[in-house]
Amino acid sequence: QVQLVESGGGSVQSGGSLRLSCTASGYTYSTYCMGWFRQAPDKAREGVAAIDSDGTTTYADSVKGRFTISRDNAKNTLYLQMNSLKPEDTAMYYCAAEEPLSNTWWRGFRFGYWGQGTQVTVSS
Repeated sequence: QVQLVESGGGSVQSGGSLRLSCTASGYTYSTYCMGWFRQAPDKAREGVAAIDSDGTTTYADSVKGRFTISRDNAKNTLYLQMNSLKPEDTAMYYCAAEEPLSNTWWRGFRFGYWGQGTQVTVSS
């Protein structure tokens, strides 16, 4: 059974940094695309960043240049380095793994496995 466990969320002031981590198990981690999504209160879930098995990355325009997604296949771990954080980045952040039969698409990938989420709060 696939399990994704996020960590690293917290509260920071505007301009600060946080690093999120997501450890995967029960999954052939290295062969699939992984991603980060977020959902703010009363807003729809949105894709933030994704990284393919070959290391190719893609970002939402709102975070481009501030966030960096990376993966360590030896540790089955996904990261999201978030710099220059803004209050509008406040949301629950979810780790996601590619699942070929899912109906949830983002940037050409289907994401069907989800972590429990980690809260990021940025104050002005």
